[in-house]
Amino acid sequence: MLTNEYLKRVYDGLAQRNANEPEFLQAVREVLESIQPVVEKHPEYEKAGLIERLVEPERIITFRVPWVDDQGKVQVNRGYRVQFNSAIGPYKGGLRFHPSVNQGILKFLGFEQTFKNSLTTLPMGGGKGGSDFDPHGKSDMEVMRFCQSFMTALYRYIGPDIDVPAGDMGVGGREIGYLYGQYRRLKGVWENGVLTGKGMSYGGSLIRPEATGYGAVYYLQEVLKHENDTIEGKRLAISGYGNVGWGIMKKAAELGAKVTYFAGPDGYIHDPDGVVGEKLDFILEMRAKDPMHCKPYADKYGVEFVPGEKCWGVKDVDVYMPAATQNDVRMESAEKIAASGVKYYIEVANMPTTNDALNYLRAQKHMVVAPSKAVNAGGVGVSGLEMSQNSERLVWTAEEVDAQLHKMMKNIHKVSAEAAEEYGLGYDLVAGANIAGFKKVAQAMYEQGVF
Repeated sequence: MLTNEYLKRVYDGLAQRNANEPEFLQAVREVLESIQPVVEKHPEYEKAGLIERLVEPERIITFRVPWVDDQGKVQVNRGYRVQFNSAIGPYKGGLRFHPSVNQGILKFLGFEQTFKNSLTTLPMGGGKGGSDFDPHGKSDMEVMRFCQSFMTALYRYIGPDIDVPAGDMGVGGREIGYLYGQYRRLKGVWENGVLTGKGMSYGGSLIRPEATGYGAVYYLQEVLKHENDTIEGKRLAISGYGNVGWGIMKKAAELGAKVTYFAGPDGYIHDPDGVVGEKLDFILEMRAKDPMHCKPYADKYGVEFVPGEKCWGVKDVDVYMPAATQNDVRMESAEKIAASGVKYYIEVANMPTTNDALNYLRAQKHMVVAPSKAVNAGGVGVSGLEMSQNSERLVWTAEEVDAQLHKMMKNIHKVSAEAAEEYGLGYDLVAGANIAGFKKVAQAMYEQGVF
């Protein structure tokens, strides 16, 4: 609950001004509830209007994106870039191409990104962008024409020391390549540090596609160590099987665990033997052909497929890891998860749990809950490492990048746990991550004056 009068006043004003942006309000409220003890310790923040500034993006760019389809007809989409906070570095965050994209969702993602990037300790501010364009079902030429038009509108507002977009939902290596090609054409310079998630032939980083999933498993390892437990033999249930889910599957298998349940848009798979070995390669083939259906996995390997359902509530697992999209786990699912007796609930997707469901799970005495802004920070962390490699004109080995990622995730868990302990909150990783991320951003904003 929000009990601090200053924070309540800020939130109430924000809710009045942004009543049509529920995801953004949800993200802000969760953070404000967590940082109450910090704000009470720093009354100077109120005089400086720090929270009022923190919850407002520094800049929002909205633009039309006209492009020509393969039938020669002009289509028009809407593009956005939300440059939320640059107190600790250039804006950094992905581009999402999906029909659900709107300003409110991108504001929530940019707000979350600000604290996630702070947790990495790298000098990166928070931003997010995208379009309501849907790349699924489009030809390569249509995707290229759209990306070129999108970048023609965006290029004026980004740069290696200004704003560094990356990929997100619907934006993979193909889209990043088309976007960078158009940026280079328009600027006439080789600023490959302007985008991350690039191909290896023009400045990308090894293990970037898998980084978010790898980082999530490394974070899980730290939680297990804290609980005097180990990852060997653990059975994981996840939602999603894109780059993030696939990274979880791969790293879990390397460390002696296995994903035994995974869900897609059409239902969920139960494979008691786990997604290991050649099955990892089949996941890549399956989603490349049809990302909306995971049933082909069940057909190929003769395992159970449950149509139209999520795997939340199954009892024969040790860890739940929602890794698909926002608000995937609502109260009904949270009640099933708690009743299953599973101890570990590790968020991976951006805000995959509604606030009421998250607070319900946090209140369960038998459960450890970890928040997405800490758990999935490995993706943007490796993006930051890609920026470093571009600045130095170097390419690091996969082992070097993975070692840096592992170290980063261990530190994120450590500072989150320490922040919770500092404010008498026990092992509350949700509050701890919000506090740790907030403290660095708030101090930088305060020291730089009113901006």
